[in-house]
This record gives sequence, structure tokens and C-alpha cells, in this order.
Amino acid sequence: MKTGRLEAFSDGVLAIIITIMVLGMDVPKGASFSSLLTVAPKFMSYVLSFIYVGIYWNNHHHLFQAIEKVNGKILWANLALLFTLSLIPLTTAWMGENNFDQAPVALYGINLILCAVVFVVLEKIAVKHEGKDSNIGKALKSSNKENITFVIYITGVLLAFFLPKIGAVCYAIVAIIWLIPDQRIERQLQTINKD
Repeated sequence: MKTGRLEAFSDGVLAIIITIMVLGMDVPKGASFSSLLTVAPKFMSYVLSFIYVGIYWNNHHHLFQAIEKVNGKILWANLALLFTLSLIPLTTAWMGENNFDQAPVALYGINLILCAVVFVVLEKIAVKHEGKDSNIGKALKSSNKENITFVIYITGVLLAFFLPKIGAVCYAIVAIIWLIPDQRIERQLQTINKD
């Protein structure tokens, strides 16, 4: 089966996730700019999570640009990814509501690790389905960026129990690393288009 329905469904779920996150934001009490400080932690956690959802949307789009057809395993792996991403509004709100305290920052990091693990599983299943010599197989031979990501995430979760704000900085560093979309797939597709 083609990827269109899967992509459309995923786009809809990601849009709902972002909507839920913004609806979880409280309006500051008071009409002065200083009253905005009361919602600053929630706003910062929202911005970080918005960036993460955007990164996943972008990389998901690139991934399915290189995949020609999907099977049941890819559909289930995609649903698992959407499930882990759907937890982001909860962990975001808890972290922001509690001013980046230890347990919320650790749980947020665990949520991010789960998202990353499931995305890698989705990639592996897609490569297995399409074949190692396919566009996606050739594009995803290297996993250096993913490995660095996991090291920083685990460091962030461990730091969350002692220096939670530094743990959150680790998560922000990963977001910065991934702000530039995964170029491996684009390079592979450009190579094929030149041939």
C-alpha cells in the first residue's frame, strides 16, 4: 500500500498534539508584562516540545518521501511513534507546571528517549521492508547522529535527578542538533534524481 494515508493520519495526530500542548497553557493572571513571568516555565517547556514535535514531523516527512510502500509492520511502528509523541503534552505540562523539577524533567527525558527509540525502530523496519539497496536503505547506513542523541538524552535524564535544569539543557541541545532535517535521505534522493 502507498504511504499517503499513513502520512495524512500522522500529520493529523501531530497537529492535535501541538493543539493539546497550547491549550494546556494558562493565561497569566494580570494585565502587566511582569505577570507573564508566572507562565514562563510552562511557555519554555511548550517551546521546547513544539520544536521537538516539529522535528519529528519534518523527519517523518523525509522518511516517507523515501519509502515507496508500507506494510503492517510499518503501520504498527508508526502508531507506536504516534503513541510516544502523544505523551509529550503530558510530560511537557508536568515539567512546566513544576518549574523544571527533578522527576518531571527526568520523565520528559524518558519520553524523548522512547520517541527516539521508536523512530529508529520505524526506520529499521522500513529499511528491512524496502531492502538495504533501496533509497532508504542507502540513506540510513550511518547512525552517528542517533547515537550522539541517545548519549545526550541519557546524560540529561541522569542529570535531571541532581541538576534538573542542566538535564533540560541537554534536551535542548539535542533539539538544536536535529533542527536541521536529516540530510541523509535528501542527499540519497538527490543522487537518484541526478542519475
